[in-house]
Amino acid sequence: MTLHRAALTLLASFALVTTALADAPKADVSGSADHPVLKRFTGSVLAGYAQQDWEQRSFPDASGVSKTENDKFNRPVNLEGKATRLFYLGQLGKSPLEVFRNYQQALNAAGFKVTWQCESEAQGCVKAYFALDGYERAKGMRWAEGDVPGVGAEYRSSSWPLAMSISYDQARMLVGTLSSGGRTLNLLLFTSMAATEHTNRSATYIEIVEPKAMPTGQVTVDAKAIASGLQAEGRIALYGLFFDTGKTDIKPDSNAQLDQMVATLKAQPALKVLIVGHTDNVGSIDANLALSEGRAKAVVAALTQRGIAANRLQARGIANFAPVASNASEDGRGRNRRVEMVLQ
Repeated sequence: MTLHRAALTLLASFALVTTALADAPKADVSGSADHPVLKRFTGSVLAGYAQQDWEQRSFPDASGVSKTENDKFNRPVNLEGKATRLFYLGQLGKSPLEVFRNYQQALNAAGFKVTWQCESEAQGCVKAYFALDGYERAKGMRWAEGDVPGVGAEYRSSSWPLAMSISYDQARMLVGTLSSGGRTLNLLLFTSMAATEHTNRSATYIEIVEPKAMPTGQVTVDAKAIASGLQAEGRIALYGLFFDTGKTDIKPDSNAQLDQMVATLKAQPALKVLIVGHTDNVGSIDANLALSEGRAKAVVAALTQRGIAANRLQARGIANFAPVASNASEDGRGRNRRVEMVLQ
């Protein structure tokens, strides 16, 4: 801990001899917005922002920070889904405690369930600052124009870089889950002085990971892989075949996958296969049986139009009777919605 603090003190001393290059940012970074479930503390500027449609982020679990290592969470949990990162620079004169308490109050009122929190060095907040690793967390974020200027006669000609200017000064962290719209969101919130006590501003960093199925069908299974899968397992799932929700018409985006299926069948003229449609568990069994068979028939029709003899293909639909993942999550349901080639 002493080495970390010494390094930060040295960095701060370099900032003190610089002339302020810019004022604090006056407007949000371009293209950013508060997360729909959590609005900003009044007067704050959304100075840093990033959002990935599907990403993996690391949060601490209920055991918090490591007791033996100064810069590690004890048992970090990797979470996957839509990830939003937000960095707010507070209004001049508003303390990190006031900001933290307001967020805490708003979250508790919304049913927030705490996984781990700290409010002092004794509870692990300084360690949490180093475990958070602002350099890594800031990768890929966009930043507003401006710096974090010092205040007072001694520091008004000094400034500190804006990017991820959290600190261990008055640090507090809150980690937990929040239910919204039938989903459970994972949230991490860290507040502190911005860069140093000499800025008289708070900094708030928030990460929100919301469950979402990874976009599938982005990789077409080529003819060689199809042949290998059929030989090894007797079947292969093909996620490069696309349909609108509740529809049986095969979409043009499926052409690349269809071409590879045709290549496999032409390379092995004696090969006969079942085209089997599968659904998730949303909807009635009867509707899903009809939907899965309709999609299988659409694939068979597309293959015959490409020159494959109809007597080599049979279409079957088995609804959600053969899942490959749990239907309890969107990711699992996405994996269960598939078309398979199965050896006859």
